[in-house]
Order: sequence, then structure tokens, then C-alpha cells
Amino acid sequence: MTRHPVWDPLLRVFHWSLAGLFTANAFFTDDESATHEWVGYAIGGLLALRLLWGFVGPHSARFASFLPNRARIRGQLTDMATGRRRVHLMHTPIGALMIYNLLLTLAGIVATGVMMTTTMFWGIGWVEEMHEVLVGWAELSVLLHVAAVVFESLRTGVNLPGAMITGVKNVPDGANIEA
Repeated sequence: MTRHPVWDPLLRVFHWSLAGLFTANAFFTDDESATHEWVGYAIGGLLALRLLWGFVGPHSARFASFLPNRARIRGQLTDMATGRRRVHLMHTPIGALMIYNLLLTLAGIVATGVMMTTTMFWGIGWVEEMHEVLVGWAELSVLLHVAAVVFESLRTGVNLPGAMITGVKNVPDGANIEA
């Protein structure tokens, strides 16, 4: 195995904090409670920090370092269909799509949650419905994300959850690597 440092500590703390806070708010807090609201504000703060870090952080944290495009997505799908094991040191193209999806969805959840606390939007049906739809979409997206991480870990031989804990991807020797 060859060690490749990838994820910086701030990015890893962001990831696991966001996962924990979203899980807490989606499944363990009362939707009408102040705790639910404050956890939502914390998620909003994390998203703001991630947005900033996506522009000024190290290369692997910058949004520009994992912009997906059709050719890269097609390449990953071809790899999956043909059994070719290409290891992406950063996010895979499809993984990048999921990250953008989750960040935007969570931003929408936070925005609609904040809107529901204002006089202007309090009790407005479409805001509450949008909030609930976005939460459902986020839950589905998280399930797909976790399944894809497990699938890609098995397919490529790289422990992706371990890399998000340690910041290091251990890549099998001789693997076809894409930066």
C-alpha cells in the first residue's frame, strides 16, 4: 500500500460534525424544539465554513479541485461497468456530484428552516413543505452516499471511510491512480 495524504483536519472535522449534526436533527431532536433550531444554525455555520474553505483551503479542499465534467463522469461509469480499478486520490467525479448535491440541499434546508422562524414566512405552507422535501432528499442522498462509499471501497481496495478519519488514502501498490 502507498500512503497518500489527502484530507486536511478541518475538512475531516467538518465532514463528521456535519454528519453527526444532520443525523441528530433528522432523527433525534423534536422538530419544534429550540435544540432542533440551534443544531440547524450550527449546520449553517459549518456550511459557511466549508464554503470559505472551498476557496482558500488546501488543494484537496478547494471546489476547483473536484469539478465534475461529462468526460470524467463517463470515465468513472466505464470503469465501474468494465471492472477497471482506477483510484481517485480526491473525490471521484460521481462523488463530487454527490458532495455538491448534499451541500446545496443542506443549504436549502438551513434557508427554509431560518425562513420558518421569521415573521414573514412563519406558518407559510410551501416553506414548511420545501423544508420537509429537502430533508427527505438529503436523507436519501446520504443513504446513496454511504452505499457508494462502501461500493467504491470494495471495488478499488481503498478504505474511504478510513481516509476520511485519518486524512490518508492507502492505495494498493500498482493501482491505476488519477489525481
